[in-house]
Amino acid sequence: MKIIVTSIFVEDQEKALAFYSDTLGFVKKHDEPAGEHRWLTLVSQDDQDGTELLLEPNEHPAAKDYQQRLFAEGIPVTMFGVADIHDEYKQLVEKGVQFTMEPTEMGNVTIAVFDDTCGNLIQIIEQ
Repeated sequence: MKIIVTSIFVEDQEKALAFYSDTLGFVKKHDEPAGEHRWLTLVSQDDQDGTELLLEPNEHPAAKDYQQRLFAEGIPVTMFGVADIHDEYKQLVEKGVQFTMEPTEMGNVTIAVFDDTCGNLIQIIEQ
């Protein structure tokens, strides 16, 4: 068994697609109609056959509440690995990304947290 898709709730799929592709550099994998919304997934440029990230609408009250509470508490909804966190941080700041935590060493790893502009905090980690 392996993880093939993981999802995050987003306030606006189109805005999320722009942020995750244009700003973070993920590649759109699937974009199919799904009722009122879309089955919209992205993958890493470096692993296009890897785990897909589903940008899932947060319209259900439980999803919206979950997303808002995590954001308010400063809890990231997911984590992305990076090779050089200081370089990644610098590049993202230059693109206007707002960080709630600058690169911080925690034992054998360094982490940082940013706002994805779609209702989530995302953690990046260099191991």
